[in-house]
Amino acid sequence: MRYPGAWPRESGLLDGDRLLPLDQLLPLDRLVREDRVPVLTVGSNASPGQLRYKMDEFGISSPIPMVRARVTGVDVGVSAHVSRMGYVSASPVDAPGTVRELFVIWLDAEQLAVIDSSEGVPLPNGNYDRVWLPSPDVRVELPDGTALPGTHAYVNRHGVLHDGTRAPRGHPGQRPLLTELLLRSRTLRELFGVSADQFSARGTRVFAEERLVTASGLERYVRSRWTGSPGTGLSLPPPLT
Repeated sequence: MRYPGAWPRESGLLDGDRLLPLDQLLPLDRLVREDRVPVLTVGSNASPGQLRYKMDEFGISSPIPMVRARVTGVDVGVSAHVSRMGYVSASPVDAPGTVRELFVIWLDAEQLAVIDSSEGVPLPNGNYDRVWLPSPDVRVELPDGTALPGTHAYVNRHGVLHDGTRAPRGHPGQRPLLTELLLRSRTLRELFGVSADQFSARGTRVFAEERLVTASGLERYVRSRWTGSPGTGLSLPPPLT
Protein backbone atom coordinates (compact mmCIF):
# COMPACT_ATOMS: atom_id res chain seq x y z
CA MET A 1 0.00 0.00 0.00
CA ARG A 2 2.97 2.32 0.48
CA TYR A 3 4.31 1.81 -3.04
CA PRO A 4 6.37 3.47 -4.46
CA GLY A 5 7.87 4.37 -1.08
CA ALA A 6 9.04 7.77 0.10
CA TRP A 7 10.80 9.95 -2.46
CA PRO A 8 13.35 12.55 -1.32
CA ARG A 9 12.30 16.18 -1.37
CA GLU A 10 15.57 17.25 -2.99
CA SER A 11 18.55 15.79 -4.78
CA GLY A 12 20.79 13.61 -2.65
CA LEU A 13 23.55 11.02 -2.53
CA LEU A 14 22.39 7.62 -1.31
CA ASP A 15 25.28 6.21 0.70
CA GLY A 16 24.28 3.01 2.50
CA ASP A 17 21.64 3.95 5.07
CA ARG A 18 22.22 7.68 4.63
CA LEU A 19 20.81 10.14 2.12
CA LEU A 20 23.30 12.99 2.06
CA PRO A 21 22.70 16.51 0.67
CA LEU A 22 24.02 16.39 -2.88
CA ASP A 23 24.67 20.13 -3.15
CA GLN A 24 27.09 19.90 -0.24
CA LEU A 25 29.04 17.08 -1.84
CA LEU A 26 29.10 17.91 -5.55
CA PRO A 27 29.42 21.28 -7.30
CA LEU A 28 26.49 22.03 -9.61
CA ASP A 29 28.77 21.70 -12.63
CA ARG A 30 29.40 18.05 -11.69
CA LEU A 31 25.79 16.87 -11.72
CA VAL A 32 26.45 15.16 -15.05
CA ARG A 33 28.50 12.05 -14.29
CA GLU A 34 30.40 10.94 -17.37
CA ASP A 35 31.42 7.72 -15.62
CA ARG A 36 27.80 6.74 -14.90
CA VAL A 37 24.53 6.07 -16.73
CA PRO A 38 21.49 8.34 -16.18
CA VAL A 39 18.25 6.46 -15.49
CA LEU A 40 14.90 8.25 -15.26
CA THR A 41 12.75 6.91 -12.42
CA VAL A 42 8.96 7.09 -12.09
CA GLY A 43 8.26 4.54 -9.33
CA SER A 44 10.09 2.79 -6.53
CA ASN A 45 13.52 3.29 -8.07
CA ALA A 46 13.21 6.90 -6.86
CA SER A 47 12.78 5.63 -3.29
CA PRO A 48 16.07 5.50 -1.37
CA GLY A 49 14.73 2.62 0.73
CA GLN A 50 13.97 0.52 -2.33
CA LEU A 51 17.31 1.30 -3.96
CA ARG A 52 19.15 0.36 -0.78
CA TYR A 53 17.17 -2.91 -0.59
CA LYS A 54 18.01 -3.82 -4.18
CA MET A 55 21.71 -3.05 -3.76
CA ASP A 56 21.94 -4.86 -0.42
CA GLU A 57 20.66 -8.05 -2.08
CA PHE A 58 23.84 -8.10 -4.18
CA GLY A 59 26.22 -6.75 -1.54
CA ILE A 60 26.73 -3.45 -3.36
CA SER A 61 27.44 -0.44 -1.16
CA SER A 62 28.73 2.18 -3.61
CA PRO A 63 26.89 5.55 -3.43
CA ILE A 64 24.14 6.52 -5.88
CA PRO A 65 23.58 10.15 -6.90
CA MET A 66 19.85 10.97 -7.08
CA VAL A 67 19.18 14.21 -8.96
CA ARG A 68 15.78 15.87 -9.00
CA ALA A 69 15.14 17.00 -12.58
CA ARG A 70 12.55 18.85 -14.60
CA VAL A 71 11.30 16.38 -17.20
CA THR A 72 9.20 17.27 -20.25
CA GLY A 73 7.53 14.63 -22.40
CA VAL A 74 7.06 11.81 -19.88
CA ASP A 75 4.34 11.15 -17.32
CA VAL A 76 3.79 8.46 -14.70
CA GLY A 77 1.44 5.73 -15.92
CA VAL A 78 0.22 2.42 -14.50
CA SER A 79 1.88 -0.85 -15.46
CA ALA A 80 -0.46 -3.45 -16.92
CA HIS A 81 0.74 -6.17 -14.57
CA VAL A 82 0.57 -7.01 -10.88
CA SER A 83 4.00 -7.42 -9.34
CA ARG A 84 4.99 -10.48 -7.37
CA MET A 85 5.00 -8.24 -4.30
CA GLY A 86 1.30 -7.57 -4.84
CA TYR A 87 1.37 -3.93 -5.92
CA VAL A 88 0.60 -2.40 -9.31
CA SER A 89 3.71 -0.49 -10.29
CA ALA A 90 4.31 2.74 -12.16
CA SER A 91 5.60 2.92 -15.72
CA PRO A 92 6.67 5.89 -17.85
CA VAL A 93 4.33 6.96 -20.63
CA ASP A 94 4.73 9.29 -23.59
CA ALA A 95 3.24 12.67 -22.72
CA PRO A 96 4.34 15.48 -25.07
CA GLY A 97 4.28 18.84 -23.34
CA THR A 98 3.76 17.39 -19.86
CA VAL A 99 6.25 18.66 -17.28
CA ARG A 100 7.06 16.61 -14.17
CA GLU A 101 9.60 16.78 -11.35
CA LEU A 102 11.21 13.33 -11.42
CA PHE A 103 14.48 11.80 -10.28
CA VAL A 104 17.42 10.76 -12.41
CA ILE A 105 19.67 8.22 -10.71
CA TRP A 106 23.26 7.94 -11.93
CA LEU A 107 24.38 4.30 -11.91
CA ASP A 108 27.74 2.66 -12.46
CA ALA A 109 27.93 -0.59 -14.45
CA GLU A 110 27.49 -2.80 -11.38
CA GLN A 111 24.51 -0.85 -10.05
CA LEU A 112 22.89 -0.75 -13.49
CA ALA A 113 23.11 -4.54 -13.74
CA VAL A 114 21.28 -4.84 -10.40
CA ILE A 115 18.44 -2.55 -11.46
CA ASP A 116 18.21 -4.27 -14.86
CA SER A 117 17.87 -7.60 -13.07
CA SER A 118 15.23 -6.27 -10.66
CA GLU A 119 13.15 -5.07 -13.63
CA GLY A 120 13.48 -8.37 -15.52
CA VAL A 121 15.41 -6.85 -18.42
CA PRO A 122 17.67 -9.88 -19.03
CA LEU A 123 14.74 -12.33 -18.95
CA PRO A 124 12.64 -13.19 -22.02
CA ASN A 125 9.50 -13.01 -19.85
CA GLY A 126 10.62 -10.07 -17.71
CA ASN A 127 8.33 -7.11 -17.09
CA TYR A 128 10.49 -4.27 -18.43
CA ASP A 129 12.85 -3.26 -21.21
CA ARG A 130 15.49 -0.61 -20.65
CA VAL A 131 15.35 1.99 -23.42
CA TRP A 132 17.11 5.21 -24.34
CA LEU A 133 14.85 8.27 -24.46
CA PRO A 134 16.60 10.87 -26.62
CA SER A 135 16.33 14.62 -26.46
CA PRO A 136 14.40 16.54 -27.74
CA ASP A 137 11.66 13.85 -27.56
CA VAL A 138 12.15 13.85 -23.81
CA ARG A 139 13.82 16.87 -22.21
CA VAL A 140 15.58 16.30 -18.89
CA GLU A 141 16.81 19.50 -17.28
CA LEU A 142 19.06 19.29 -14.21
CA PRO A 143 19.02 21.87 -11.37
CA ASP A 144 21.96 23.75 -12.92
CA GLY A 145 20.05 24.17 -16.19
CA THR A 146 21.94 21.45 -18.08
CA ALA A 147 19.75 19.52 -20.53
CA LEU A 148 20.76 15.89 -20.94
CA PRO A 149 21.11 14.46 -24.46
CA GLY A 150 18.82 11.67 -23.28
CA THR A 151 18.23 9.23 -20.48
CA HIS A 152 17.57 5.56 -19.91
CA ALA A 153 14.16 4.43 -18.64
CA TYR A 154 12.30 1.18 -18.02
CA VAL A 155 9.32 0.60 -20.31
CA ASN A 156 6.75 -2.03 -19.41
CA ARG A 157 6.52 -4.98 -21.80
CA HIS A 158 2.88 -5.56 -20.84
CA GLY A 159 1.85 -2.02 -21.75
CA VAL A 160 0.05 0.35 -19.38
CA LEU A 161 -3.54 0.83 -18.23
CA HIS A 162 -5.70 3.39 -20.06
CA ASP A 163 -8.19 5.91 -18.70
CA GLY A 164 -11.18 4.73 -20.74
CA THR A 165 -10.30 6.79 -23.80
CA ARG A 166 -7.28 4.66 -24.78
CA ALA A 167 -4.97 7.30 -23.33
CA PRO A 168 -2.60 6.15 -20.56
CA ARG A 169 -3.99 6.82 -17.12
CA GLY A 170 -1.96 8.33 -14.31
CA HIS A 171 -0.82 6.57 -11.16
CA PRO A 172 -2.49 8.23 -8.14
CA GLY A 173 -0.82 6.00 -5.52
CA GLN A 174 -1.43 2.41 -4.58
CA ARG A 175 -4.52 2.59 -2.38
CA PRO A 176 -6.58 4.96 -4.58
CA LEU A 177 -5.49 3.05 -7.68
CA LEU A 178 -6.56 -0.36 -6.36
CA THR A 179 -9.80 1.10 -5.01
CA GLU A 180 -10.68 2.59 -8.40
CA LEU A 181 -9.74 -0.56 -10.32
CA LEU A 182 -11.89 -2.72 -8.06
CA LEU A 183 -14.86 -0.36 -8.42
CA ARG A 184 -14.62 -0.46 -12.22
CA SER A 185 -14.07 -4.19 -12.77
CA ARG A 186 -16.37 -6.99 -11.64
CA THR A 187 -13.74 -9.58 -12.58
CA LEU A 188 -11.14 -7.93 -10.36
CA ARG A 189 -13.63 -7.81 -7.49
CA GLU A 190 -14.36 -11.51 -7.91
CA LEU A 191 -10.66 -12.28 -7.82
CA PHE A 192 -9.42 -9.82 -5.23
CA GLY A 193 -12.36 -8.45 -3.22
CA VAL A 194 -13.99 -5.03 -3.12
CA SER A 195 -11.30 -2.90 -1.43
CA ALA A 196 -7.60 -2.26 -1.58
CA ASP A 197 -7.10 -3.99 1.76
CA GLN A 198 -8.98 -7.05 0.52
CA PHE A 199 -6.80 -7.03 -2.59
CA SER A 200 -3.80 -7.59 -0.32
CA ALA A 201 -5.51 -9.80 2.25
CA ARG A 202 -7.09 -12.16 -0.29
CA GLY A 203 -3.75 -13.76 -1.11
CA THR A 204 -3.02 -14.33 2.57
CA ARG A 205 -6.37 -16.05 3.05
CA VAL A 206 -5.85 -18.26 -0.01
CA PHE A 207 -2.58 -19.52 1.45
CA ALA A 208 -4.46 -20.70 4.52
CA GLU A 209 -7.46 -22.10 2.63
CA GLU A 210 -5.20 -24.10 0.34
CA ARG A 211 -3.34 -25.45 3.39
CA LEU A 212 -0.03 -24.04 2.25
CA VAL A 213 0.85 -22.70 5.71
CA THR A 214 2.82 -24.31 8.52
CA ALA A 215 4.43 -23.08 11.73
CA SER A 216 7.86 -21.49 11.44
CA GLY A 217 9.10 -23.19 14.59
CA LEU A 218 9.93 -19.81 16.10
CA GLU A 219 6.54 -19.04 17.62
CA ARG A 220 7.83 -19.84 21.11
CA TYR A 221 9.96 -16.70 20.96
CA VAL A 222 7.04 -14.34 20.34
CA ARG A 223 6.40 -13.59 24.02
CA SER A 224 9.90 -14.14 25.37
CA ARG A 225 11.38 -11.55 23.01
CA TRP A 226 9.75 -8.80 25.04
CA THR A 227 11.89 -9.38 28.11
CA GLY A 228 15.26 -9.34 26.32
CA SER A 229 18.43 -10.97 27.59
CA PRO A 230 20.99 -9.61 30.05
CA GLY A 231 24.04 -8.15 28.40
CA THR A 232 22.44 -7.70 24.96
CA GLY A 233 21.26 -4.14 25.24
CA LEU A 234 18.03 -2.64 26.50
CA SER A 235 15.26 -5.04 27.37
CA LEU A 236 11.75 -4.36 26.20
CA PRO A 237 8.93 -4.41 28.75
CA PRO A 238 6.69 -7.48 28.78
CA PRO A 239 3.34 -7.11 27.00
CA LEU A 240 0.35 -6.03 29.03
CA THR A 241 -2.03 -8.83 29.96
